[in-house]
Amino acid sequence: MKLAKLCAAAGIACDGEANVTGFAIDNRKVAPGTVFGAFQGAQVNGEDFIPTAIESGAVAVVARPKAKVEGAIHIADDTPRRAFAALAAQFFTPVPEHIVSVTGTNGKTSTVEMTRQIWRMAGERAASIGALGVTTPDGSVSTGLTTPDIVTFLSNLSGLAREGVTHVAYEASSHGLSQFRNEGVPVKAAGFTNFSRDHLDYHADMEEYFAAKMRLFDEVVSDDATAVVWMGSGDSGWNARAVEHAEKRGLKVMTVGEQGEAISLIRREPTQLGQSLTVEHAGTSRTINLPLIGAYQVSNALTAAGLALATGIDAGLVWDGVARLQPVRGRLERAVIAPSGAPVYIDYAHTADALHAAITALRPHVTGRLITVFGAGGDRDHGKRAPMGEAAARASDLVIVTDDNPRGEDAADIRRQVLEGAPSAREIGGRREAIKAAIAEAGGDDIVLVAGKGHETGQIIGSGENMRVLPFDDVEVARECAAEIARGDA
Repeated sequence: MKLAKLCAAAGIACDGEANVTGFAIDNRKVAPGTVFGAFQGAQVNGEDFIPTAIESGAVAVVARPKAKVEGAIHIADDTPRRAFAALAAQFFTPVPEHIVSVTGTNGKTSTVEMTRQIWRMAGERAASIGALGVTTPDGSVSTGLTTPDIVTFLSNLSGLAREGVTHVAYEASSHGLSQFRNEGVPVKAAGFTNFSRDHLDYHADMEEYFAAKMRLFDEVVSDDATAVVWMGSGDSGWNARAVEHAEKRGLKVMTVGEQGEAISLIRREPTQLGQSLTVEHAGTSRTINLPLIGAYQVSNALTAAGLALATGIDAGLVWDGVARLQPVRGRLERAVIAPSGAPVYIDYAHTADALHAAITALRPHVTGRLITVFGAGGDRDHGKRAPMGEAAARASDLVIVTDDNPRGEDAADIRRQVLEGAPSAREIGGRREAIKAAIAEAGGDDIVLVAGKGHETGQIIGSGENMRVLPFDDVEVARECAAEIARGDA
């Protein structure tokens, strides 16, 4: 496609008859005909690699006006990430007809995956993009990021469309939204799950963090989109503020939850294998047996139902799908039954609110003790560590503080900061040793929760050139530890 044609379609002024063959933000991926995006990052300035990109064949460079570009067309913009995304969106076509997005602090992964499941059970060819990777009707491929870079995101969407996928749900993280990593495609509906402290190592404060989330409603979704917002009985004012943003934009608003108007949760009762829900929608009351445990799973499932309804799926098919939802990898996933009979659950909870939600989800199913194993990640928001300890100590019967992903920090320092909020907790630095100790300790009436890493299959130690990713899957480790205990291994 001609560069001038791409620019015109994106509403960007530029001249040039060069043929565009691709887009790249990594100079090592530039080939003849590439449009190169040169952006300032937290650690690297892409403008430093402009000469190398041009030597490799870049025909145009999207960068700030003051960037030095010689030998290629300079598409200058004060917000180059946004301009690059607008251009790339014109190149990577077609895209699936029905695209929805989900933002919020917790629950994004489960909600997009549940939306995909409901679509699939309704007979649609559906996919999801997020922390679990790209999940298609035929399998899953990991991307390694909740929100991949804009080139990967758009090329994934285009590839899915060419494979016949018509429905896609994707996670919109605050990082991705603030860095314009998911722009330029028609988004028919967007969900907002909840909001609590996280990522304050990246965002200056909660208001900036929330503003990043609200870009989804304010700018990213289509003008005629539907905003699906969870409104639970105990929600803070953030969800109401999300509704205000949607209304100000002129979006259709669908509130869901105990205080929801479109989908109202009337009753929730735990059952042996899940929970029984009574919901009202479109003047009809339904009782649904959700095969998942935990109040927050109800939030995710009903938000997903709202997104499916907003994309035109028949209500009968939607509620039938909700009753057949399967657990999402690393989200209150039962890994193994200990030799004592205690179930061991794995969850991705890595904030104080998420820990509280996971523990609260398990509490109705515990007749003995709830044993929680968790840690905090290094090189991330230090201020959430003590509150995580407090949340675990307040709601658990026994807490074991261990390592998560230490990254470039001293693991003992991280544990010490967590223990400030849980001074009575047991400290076991090695994560495998901590998991094994919890399973060995658990009696038949107890439940073990291993939180923090969820679906992740590696433990990150070190940073920069010294970074290592050691194989570590909480689910597999829990199973191996249970087997060792059953054999009597020390």
